[in-house]
Amino acid sequence: MNFFSSSKKLGILGGGQLGKMLLYSSRKWDIYTAVMDPNEKAPARLACNEFSQGDLMDYEAVYNFGKKVDLLTIEIENVNVKALLDLKKEGLKVYPQPEILEIIQNKTLQKKFYIQNKIPTAGFREFKDLDSLKNSIAKGNLSFPFVWKAALMGYDGFGVSIVRNNKDLEKLNEGECIAEDFISFKSELSVIVARRPQGEILTYPVVEMEFNSFANQVEYVISPARISKSEEIKVKDLAFKIAKKYKHVGVLAIEFFLTETGDILVNEVAPRPHNSGHLTIEASTTNQFDQHLRAIMDLPLGDTSSKICSVMVNLVGDKNHRGPVFYKNIDQILAIKGVTPHLYGKNNTRPFRKMGHVTVVNNKIEKARKIAEDIKSIIQVISK
Repeated sequence: MNFFSSSKKLGILGGGQLGKMLLYSSRKWDIYTAVMDPNEKAPARLACNEFSQGDLMDYEAVYNFGKKVDLLTIEIENVNVKALLDLKKEGLKVYPQPEILEIIQNKTLQKKFYIQNKIPTAGFREFKDLDSLKNSIAKGNLSFPFVWKAALMGYDGFGVSIVRNNKDLEKLNEGECIAEDFISFKSELSVIVARRPQGEILTYPVVEMEFNSFANQVEYVISPARISKSEEIKVKDLAFKIAKKYKHVGVLAIEFFLTETGDILVNEVAPRPHNSGHLTIEASTTNQFDQHLRAIMDLPLGDTSSKICSVMVNLVGDKNHRGPVFYKNIDQILAIKGVTPHLYGKNNTRPFRKMGHVTVVNNKIEKARKIAEDIKSIIQVISK
């Protein structure tokens, strides 16, 4: 099916920053796009051909949107899967496939998938609700510390907490959840894998992620990861295995723990372009958004090699500010060589909301990391 300069419509569920950046690529190739998002001021609304406001978890909204397009993809996994399954049964191409989304949406199912397929992951226990978890602790069957994860609707660090004591329990949300073993790790890594329907599969270089411990969000993404060659090979081999087991079509981001003992454990996956792949826009031969379009349209995948070392720093809302956004000192970072800012078009900031990112490219990874740290100290995402 040819989407280039044609009447064929690509539908995208979700109009946030990932949708906006995916539209960079669709515009470049003159692909007609329709986007649906619950926010009437979604960042992607200005760059698509058609914009619809609708609840991504509402069956009717998703189903009716899907009936108007020729190919359907997502930029966020929290969408109504039943609508996608029905659309697929009726012949619509939906990538990533709804049955995969159904597993990935639920962290309990996702963890069971790894166990069933002999993919190494941290040990865990599942609980139907928060009371069940608390009762398990009271009976001595679960001990601190552990990582609590909401089974459903977790996103961008929300729905994940390290629980070290009873006081931490009071901050947790109700509902189905898992308690995951607290892993002592050396680094957190990520790999972007691209796979097309006919089976061609490629990985990008392994990247390293540094997290803000307070917000539980990625603060820096470093490419290439500062790991040994043997560790890189182990991570990529495991990434290939995971993508093949899922039979996922499109871009799949896979997050890993590299433990102090050298083991590689899968943390979780995202079936879409991902924060850890944003630096591919400046640093890779084929960026992750171009690659996602290639994959879902069953076109030859692009070269995934890096052209240069890079570090991405997330721009998030200052913890003390809410309201109309102001990027203080952005002019100063524009004067720095090798720096490219991306602002997502969100009008209002709030504490730790992802408002943009900055990519730094340099021939030396240590220099790029230092510049990224300087940027973090210079720019402030505050309210007017």
